[in-house]
Amino acid sequence: MAQVSLRKVVKRYESIQVVHGIDLDIADSEFVVLVGPSGCGKSTTLRMIAGLEEISDGEISVDGDVVNDVPPKDRDMAMVFQNYALYPHMTVYENMSFGLRLKKFPKEEIKRRVAEAARILDIEDLLERKPRQLSGGQRQRVAMGRAIVRNPKVFLFDEPLSNLDAKLRVQMRTEIKRVHQKVKTTTVYVTHDQVEAMTLADRVVVMNKGIIEQIGAPNFLYHSPATRFVAGFIGSPAMNFIPCKLEAAGDGLTMRLDKVSFAIPAERVARYKAFAGKDLTFGIRPEHLTDAHPNGTKNVAQFDAAIEVVEPMGHETMVFFTVNGAEVCARVDPNSGAKTGSPLKMAIQLDHMHLIDNSSGKVL
Repeated sequence: MAQVSLRKVVKRYESIQVVHGIDLDIADSEFVVLVGPSGCGKSTTLRMIAGLEEISDGEISVDGDVVNDVPPKDRDMAMVFQNYALYPHMTVYENMSFGLRLKKFPKEEIKRRVAEAARILDIEDLLERKPRQLSGGQRQRVAMGRAIVRNPKVFLFDEPLSNLDAKLRVQMRTEIKRVHQKVKTTTVYVTHDQVEAMTLADRVVVMNKGIIEQIGAPNFLYHSPATRFVAGFIGSPAMNFIPCKLEAAGDGLTMRLDKVSFAIPAERVARYKAFAGKDLTFGIRPEHLTDAHPNGTKNVAQFDAAIEVVEPMGHETMVFFTVNGAEVCARVDPNSGAKTGSPLKMAIQLDHMHLIDNSSGKVL
């Protein structure tokens, strides 16, 4: 187990810079997930930590020791790849023990480590099989087992679940979390799937265009995004963004969304007052925009919406409509009576609203 630190880390490919001087501290035993869209630099960052990519500038240290020039085999890190990378001619036991055999570990120690990893991953009855005789989920367990037997300082996962079907991905997410709770090794995990990031991580690192947009615990990022990018990337369905304008109204403020307007909660007036008269973006998550019904909740604004699309999901219904030129998604009660082409009274929970500065993209 180890602490990993990145200081002003840069990666260039000739004249193209793909990682722009990022700083990151990963604590001992912490599970950190790097998440972002394709091309944001997350896999490149992981490969630089592993030593599979050279660093153009900056430094990476493990337990205070700079490892920029340390070859991958000497960094004491184990990597689990997207494509499993199992040897097809070897059994599961041989695949899992291969690294230990290369390092001339005693046979009894190898046997003990493989047995323990197989027990943790529930693949004890698969040890004599070849990879072609395994399902995708079983192969991924073997790849994880090969990493676990090495007892490394750091686990590195590069989109390990992207080749699995949706049901198996959910199952393997639970397995990975369970394994981390047992093994407690410092883990860096890369994914483009924000649901994976939210469910697995102690902390999430949201990357965009080679920079870190925000770092925080999953719930903190969800409820307190720092930028429009983070607000839109974290959460499914994504946050709604609606063009709006703040207007002064006596001692208070009013927000106007085309034909819809409502008063800003009094406790937020001081925070937003400097932005009165500016064109901004109003952000609200679908679960905070629902069918209106009296429940005594404070700071709720109501309006009528012309429903354009209805998507029944069983336990809830998603409805879509347009406000001020922006398509909006809301979660409503399955018994709300929502029908395509019919009006429905909606309620916005203003305690969960976000206002975004259009020029900087920052949440105010």
